[in-house]
Parts: sequence; C-alpha cells; structure tokens
Amino acid sequence: MAKWLVKTEPTECSIDDFENAKDQTIPWDGVRNYQARNFLQEMAEGDDVFVYHSSCKHIGVAGIVRVVTSAYPDPTQFQENSPYYDPKSTPDKPRWQAVDMAFEKKLPRLIPLDEIKSLPGLEGLALIRRGNRLSVMPVTEEQWRIILANA
Repeated sequence: MAKWLVKTEPTECSIDDFENAKDQTIPWDGVRNYQARNFLQEMAEGDDVFVYHSSCKHIGVAGIVRVVTSAYPDPTQFQENSPYYDPKSTPDKPRWQAVDMAFEKKLPRLIPLDEIKSLPGLEGLALIRRGNRLSVMPVTEEQWRIILANA
C-alpha cells in the first residue's frame, strides 16, 4: 500500500471533520491542479494518508485517514453552483478526480512543520521542498515511519 499526504485548511476540512462525518468518510474533491489530480488517480483503496493542516495557526500533520475508494470523476466539476465547477469538463471527458477517505486516527499531538523540517531523513519529503504547493503528494515508507515515530 502507498502512503500519501494531503494538505487542507482546517476551516475547510480537518481531521476532526473526518472523525465527526457520517461513516467517518469524506470525499476528497475540489482538487484543481493536474499533478495533484494525477496523484489522486494513483491512490488505491487501503492507502494511508496523513492529513496536514495548513494556512492556520497550528500548521502540521494532525492525523491519518485511509483511502476507501479508487479515483472517480469529481462531481463538483459538473455543478455550476460549485466553486470547483469546470465548464470544460463533461461526464464523457472529466478532467478532475476525487477519492473517498475515512478517518483512522488523530495523532497524539500535531507534528508542526518546523519540526518536520528538522527531522533527519525527511530532507526529500515533497512537503518541505521549496516551491512545492501541491495539496496531494506521495510519502515514502521511511518518511511515513519517521513522522509517526515523532507523533
């Protein structure tokens, strides 16, 4: 199984939202970056995902969710009233993908970005690469282990 990290603003979707959602499952939709979309397409049922809170007072890895569906066309791309509406997408040729993710657990503590940057072995982590603004990114098994060991 692959490992991933998704970035989210907690005011939009937090680890608490996953925990409190019906069936503790939320569709991960609204991704409008082609590279991030490609990563969503690579996700498979059973993959583990770190939830990273960004653009907030306490930035860092907050918890773990699990992919429970493979990628499917993001329904928000077809909804004219959605901020994620894409008039160039059609049901026959959808541009954007979504996956459903389910709550696994909150980490014992939020692992702050500054700490992540200082941990040996995480130098290649996409999250801390200069200029990386992706909201979905892969995490290696070793990177996953290092982050969890510091939770």
